Amino acid sequence: MVWSPEVEELKRRRAFAEEMGGEAGIAEQRRRGKLTVRERVDLITDDGSFQEIGQLAGAATYEGNELQHVRPSNMIIGLGELNGRKAVLTAGDFTVRGGSADGSIGNKGGHAQKMSLDWQLPFIRLLDATGGSVKTFEQIGRTYIPTNPVTPGVEDLLCRVPVVAAVLGSVAGLPAVDACLAHFNVMVKGTSQLFPGGPPVVKAALGIDITKEDLGDERSQVFESGTVDNLADTEAEAFDMVKQFLSYLPDNVWQMPPRGDTGDDPERRDEYLLSAIPREKRRLYDAHKILKAVVDEDSFFEITPHYGRSRIVGLARMHGYPVGVMINNPKRLGGSMDVAAGTKVIRFLQLCDTFHLPMVYLADEPGFMVGPDQQRQGIVRAGAKMLCATLRTRMPWVSIIIRQLYGVAGQCHDRPSGMFKRVAWPSGHWGSMHIAGGVSAAYRRIIRESDDPEAKEAEIEAKLEALSSPFKTAEAFNIEEIIDPRDTRPMVCEFVHMAQPLLQTQLGPSPTPYMP
Repeated sequence: MVWSPEVEELKRRRAFAEEMGGEAGIAEQRRRGKLTVRERVDLITDDGSFQEIGQLAGAATYEGNELQHVRPSNMIIGLGELNGRKAVLTAGDFTVRGGSADGSIGNKGGHAQKMSLDWQLPFIRLLDATGGSVKTFEQIGRTYIPTNPVTPGVEDLLCRVPVVAAVLGSVAGLPAVDACLAHFNVMVKGTSQLFPGGPPVVKAALGIDITKEDLGDERSQVFESGTVDNLADTEAEAFDMVKQFLSYLPDNVWQMPPRGDTGDDPERRDEYLLSAIPREKRRLYDAHKILKAVVDEDSFFEITPHYGRSRIVGLARMHGYPVGVMINNPKRLGGSMDVAAGTKVIRFLQLCDTFHLPMVYLADEPGFMVGPDQQRQGIVRAGAKMLCATLRTRMPWVSIIIRQLYGVAGQCHDRPSGMFKRVAWPSGHWGSMHIAGGVSAAYRRIIRESDDPEAKEAEIEAKLEALSSPFKTAEAFNIEEIIDPRDTRPMVCEFVHMAQPLLQTQLGPSPTPYMP
């Protein structure tokens, strides 16, 4: 009983921490439709698994030597479990000084980040916080050079462990950048915004009156800029997305991705695939339905579905093994690669290469998107980046050409070395450029000088179309194999299984650093 008074004092101080920003702050949090920081931690972690670190940190008020109150830190950090797997968490508390980054106590965020790196565990940020506050200048009696002890080291963190961010309120300044210093991020519809500076800052800098919703809600961040990957209707759904994303990845780059359920027959042959691609080249098809027929049942998790929509990317499983999956989407720009889709794909390739996920690409690439709008956005340079990103990857890669491959964009299915496999469906066709557009350019003089230019152009096109059979390409061994579409899943499952020993040799950081 010697230390009973101190133990009682410990309970008292922990009770202060549980109060967060007080009744008024909590009421305002609920009015905005948001959970409190402690409710969030309880919801995302397994029951009873969260071990808080630094709970006693706070701004204490004394009368003489008697403690009156402790205003807790506006950041909670600790170690928790998500579906039985350990992870390091940080969570901003908006009820305490609006979660202001420079109003925190000590370097709790930096401690958690370093712990994630040193312990080689996934790092999760639950963001509901702003950046610096001018109130700090008054408190410390001066201004200060903008540095942050959390920032150094994050570039190594991204190359070693999975990092995930959930935007759960109005997030500005440094926390907004933190949202992007992640392999995956998600925001909540109607209650989340993201911006470097909020409406008052915009007003002061540009003289523009704007609401925080118009400035940084899902319309601009998810649908227009792709700054945030996925959109959830509720915080609970956002946390489910975080858990699902992490379920495909290892705890760190020195581990293999965890194998999941193997109940779906690897030899399953879906009859739908035989008719999935229409014979008429201009007719559309359902790319998601093709993916469903190939990957393990209910295993596809799409990433960034609302941005760069001409390419669908996501994580899935093949006979339980986690893989990265891509397929062109003919319902958007005909599946052509525009700047947005290229940006999305580059990040996705880096993710899969960093965490040792084989790449499965169902290719129907008509080429880089043309036209004045894409020219203004820099499609040529973006295309060059896309090509280099593809060539730099080292993970095992299998490409299934399901319809077309044209131009330089069509080259972004290929690698000159490493474990690479390429097959085609009988519906495949390819070339340096499309025959329809190429004929008018290459045979311009002949067409112009003919008695019936229109008929001559059609005649040349028909002759060249006859040469476009994939079997003629196979005769020249320019395509390794043409397969029955129904054999796609068995073939990919075998490839992914065979890739596992090679992936074991690639454990550790990738030679190409991850760039968010």
